[in-house]
Amino acid sequence: MGASYSNVRQKEKMRKIRRKRSFKYQLIVSFCMISIIPIVAINLFSYYNITTIVQNNVDELNVTNLSQTKNYYDVVLSSYEDLLYQMYTDDYIVELVDKIVKREDVAVSRNQLRRTLRGIANVKPYIQCITVITDRGDIVFYDKLATSTTNIKWMENYGVTSMELYDTVSAMNQTDFLSTKYAAEFNSQSYYLFHMAHRIVDYKKINKKNGIIILSIDEQLLNEICSRNQGINNGEDLNNLTLITDNNGYLVSFKDSKRVGNKIIDTTIEDQQNQEYKNFVRTNGFLTGRFMKVYRIYDESRKWSIINISDQSNIIGQMTNQQKLIIMVIVLSVFLLIIIIIFVTNHLTSSIGQIVKAMKAVENGKLTTQVKAGNHMPVEVEIIADQFNHMITELGESIEKEKAAIKGQRQAEITALEAQINPHFIYNTLDTINWLAIDKEQYEISNAINSLAKILRYGVDKSNGVVEIRKEVDWLKQYVFLQQTRFKDSFQFLLQVEPNVQEFFIHKLLLQPFVENAILHGFDGRKENHILEIMISEESDTIRIMITDNGKGMSEKVVKQINKGTDGSEEVNSHIGISNAIGRIRMYYGAAGLVKFISKSGEGTSIIINIPKVIGIGGNNNESGNS
Repeated sequence: MGASYSNVRQKEKMRKIRRKRSFKYQLIVSFCMISIIPIVAINLFSYYNITTIVQNNVDELNVTNLSQTKNYYDVVLSSYEDLLYQMYTDDYIVELVDKIVKREDVAVSRNQLRRTLRGIANVKPYIQCITVITDRGDIVFYDKLATSTTNIKWMENYGVTSMELYDTVSAMNQTDFLSTKYAAEFNSQSYYLFHMAHRIVDYKKINKKNGIIILSIDEQLLNEICSRNQGINNGEDLNNLTLITDNNGYLVSFKDSKRVGNKIIDTTIEDQQNQEYKNFVRTNGFLTGRFMKVYRIYDESRKWSIINISDQSNIIGQMTNQQKLIIMVIVLSVFLLIIIIIFVTNHLTSSIGQIVKAMKAVENGKLTTQVKAGNHMPVEVEIIADQFNHMITELGESIEKEKAAIKGQRQAEITALEAQINPHFIYNTLDTINWLAIDKEQYEISNAINSLAKILRYGVDKSNGVVEIRKEVDWLKQYVFLQQTRFKDSFQFLLQVEPNVQEFFIHKLLLQPFVENAILHGFDGRKENHILEIMISEESDTIRIMITDNGKGMSEKVVKQINKGTDGSEEVNSHIGISNAIGRIRMYYGAAGLVKFISKSGEGTSIIINIPKVIGIGGNNNESGNS
């Protein structure tokens, strides 16, 4: 019966153990958490980071190329605008147009004007036609694409009349740009022209409108500008296209000139424009990749947009291949790590088993049990074994250290009590001496002892606390009185304190080092007329304290060193506590606490101290009380 019950309990215990996770299992899971997951995360982060960097670099390169194209585009077109400016402000052209308008020597004037236009048309390449339209409808032109001197091919195909052009251009005081359209067929070649137009300006009569000049330029000029932004290989565009459109979505320049002048996007829907550009180049087979990106720069003066469409399928494909490679590396790394983890955990758990076995022996009372360390044991486990082997010894040493610590603590408490007794002993002794002096009618000695007792109480009781200025001043009077007694009234003391600063707060004993320095060093070597003066006044946001003596003063070098905070020289260090005092002020008040020394050898010293006004300190308001 008993054996049967014991077997039941044993089986129940084994079921509970099986339900728990073994240390080996937990180690494997932990290793996976701290090694495999970080490796996967790092690789994924690296891929994302590299992808972002590559994409940013590609974007930056495309934007830079497009900006350079825009700069070149501005330079080239500005040169043609300059030529147009020279024409519409030329006095000779203005004179000829005036004659034609006034019907003076019309035939001669027209011929002379045409010869002038022909000469200008050959100044720069890509100029195909120059046209002058007067306000009376007269047309004088030089057209390289036509043999006729009466009809302008490009204007017939542009879809507007000469007077419509005149009305549009003459109404403006700036250069008007006309988008590219088909102009004419010449020598079995189709020509597409864009135009710059401006009204003729007579600077003698600036508001006179008697005609306009139109400069017609071959679209190939713009196409060459755009080609500078494209990778060219054997005449084929590689991965991007650059084109120019106007405000209405019409093509101004494109690699396929047959499509110039066609509307390719709807400019009324801003959000869809990039997609329409992509659809245009993909539908017409110019770029066929899945991943395209559109970059745009708008030319405000000409109302044109320079568009670069980049096919980034190749780059995306390379990054995808890189991603696949990273995934393969991650899978292989995880597989190898799992094998390593299983090997390490087996090695580790077997070593830990030895320690557990020894601990059970100690639990059964065998306190001399030792864990035998071997070369197969990991260093960390060997350390645990060593610590276990020395546990009892360490425990004994620990007990001894605890006893010594308790003893030291008690001694510290006794010392603290003695430190509390000593000030009271000094005060009581001084009080006894005071009464002895009174009994002997030595009242001067009694006053000195009383002042010393007050000074001691004030200084010992929370020396770093803060008090009202009136309390600090009262203490300062006692201190100076003792110094006067000590030096047999060899110096005169003057104190001026404005009534309205009495209730502000100041740190205790803040002024004592400066006063002591003036008495001990300032008057040293001077034989008569010693005067120490302290003035405390209120300024806008600060309390101003000025300590002045007519002593021997200090050299300019020492004053500079003190004001700069340098106290390395022997001469500076001879002044008692000055560096510490200045350090306290800066510690208490920070940048708001200022100290400045003004002194000349033989003329005395002035110390100016500025501290912020503090109205109330609350619980930090420390007062020296009677013991």
